[in-house]
Amino acid sequence: MQREIRQTQIGSIWYDGVDLPTYSPLATDLRSAVAIVGAGIAGLSTAYQLAKRGFQVAVFDDGPISGGDTGNTTAQLTCMLDKGYAATEQLRDVAGARLAAESHMAAIDVIERIARDEAIACDFARMDGYLFLAPGDELRILTEERDAARRAGLSDVTLINSGVALGNVQLSHALRFPHQAHFHPLKYLAGLCHAIERMGGQIFCGTHITRVHAESEAIIMLETTDGPVIRADSVVLATHMPINDTLGYSLRIAPALTYVVGLHIPTGSLPNFLAFDTADPYHYVRIQAAEGHDVLIVGGEDHKTGQADDMEARYQRLAQWARVQFPQAGEVLYRWSGQVANSFDGLALLGHDLVSPHVYVITGQTGIGMTHSTIGSLIIADQIAGIPNRWAELYAPGRATGGGLGEVIGEGLNVLSQYTELLKGGDVDSATEIPVGSGAVVGWGPKKLAVYRDDHGMLHRRSALCTHLGCVVAWNDSAKTWDCPCHGSRFDSYGTVINGPAPADLSPAEE
Repeated sequence: MQREIRQTQIGSIWYDGVDLPTYSPLATDLRSAVAIVGAGIAGLSTAYQLAKRGFQVAVFDDGPISGGDTGNTTAQLTCMLDKGYAATEQLRDVAGARLAAESHMAAIDVIERIARDEAIACDFARMDGYLFLAPGDELRILTEERDAARRAGLSDVTLINSGVALGNVQLSHALRFPHQAHFHPLKYLAGLCHAIERMGGQIFCGTHITRVHAESEAIIMLETTDGPVIRADSVVLATHMPINDTLGYSLRIAPALTYVVGLHIPTGSLPNFLAFDTADPYHYVRIQAAEGHDVLIVGGEDHKTGQADDMEARYQRLAQWARVQFPQAGEVLYRWSGQVANSFDGLALLGHDLVSPHVYVITGQTGIGMTHSTIGSLIIADQIAGIPNRWAELYAPGRATGGGLGEVIGEGLNVLSQYTELLKGGDVDSATEIPVGSGAVVGWGPKKLAVYRDDHGMLHRRSALCTHLGCVVAWNDSAKTWDCPCHGSRFDSYGTVINGPAPADLSPAEE
């Protein structure tokens, strides 16, 4: 997938001009103190923290470094919570909101310190962040959020009533959150890889973990598609959605796709800043320097994974919104999408999996995955080392994550409704209707097929039933993926799993 992005220039800005380290698959059985599944920011940050503490670590990924969603982020480093502090205070009390603010600000500091200590040139920079009022929203939203943020310990959050001037652009009322930051996520990951190896850690790519289970009271076994077995004292699942759904993570997380466009703007025409608005779904904005110009990065237009087919319109609406807000915005240079795992209370699930001894998870990172993942790495490194962590209870995977009974019930009903696709016909009557470079679901009931016609006109058929819990997958014509509308599993055009909780590829079509 990364090679396609570089050829077409349609894809994430972060892959341009970055040489990520490459690693071979695991070829023989391996014993390690800690095995970490996932080589994005969550897995590599955890490996780094553990290696710094002297643990023997081994990282495994079924794709390349950052083959998942880290490369599809906008890499904003912020303490501005997805649900905001007013809502977090209601859901988790003032003390919980205070710990959330403290942990996210600490995560920004940790990333800055690692970049400095390891000499990682990852474009890290501090700046102000803004929460803007969306058209039609009342000013009280900002005043209530300001007051809650201050109760959470963010005493320097201020309300700007006169509007915010960014270069020659005047934007609406906003809250200002100082001391936020941004960085280049893939340059950062490359630096983490080198640091992990220097400290004796091992990294294996192209290694698909199929099963994680206890071999004994003290040893966890990880099985792979190609045969080699890994044994470890502790296992960290940093796979966006855990591949062992022991605590029912898929029932407590709502997966969504989010869209991003990168537009040309003149160098220096806007200062560095982060911005979010109060719309639902919200827009988010940052700047990235490029050769000879800057790039205005704008995201939003989220929807439940597998439950929309108007991706082109969403990209167009983002570009239109950007040009209205920032008149200097020119042509779209990049566009991409990524998946977000939203917990019901807006806080990630980080730490010890209470059902599986010696297993730890990082999931539900919401729209601020860079800081949530870093917080997870700190919590888990402490837990494996036997050190108490003051944030562990707030983010505990086994906690109740209800964002309100109505939200939980609504999400459950939404998932159940997706199974009605088993009672319906496919997207097309026959595979002959599928154009080159596209896919569609064909057939009826449990025998439905996911059919892709490649660029040479050859058809590739797989079962259309997700290997997690049997939902009918949907074709995503923009990303060229099969997306599960129930729990967010994603498969490439040929049916290879690229995002859990599905443990395996789409099954071969029955002859």
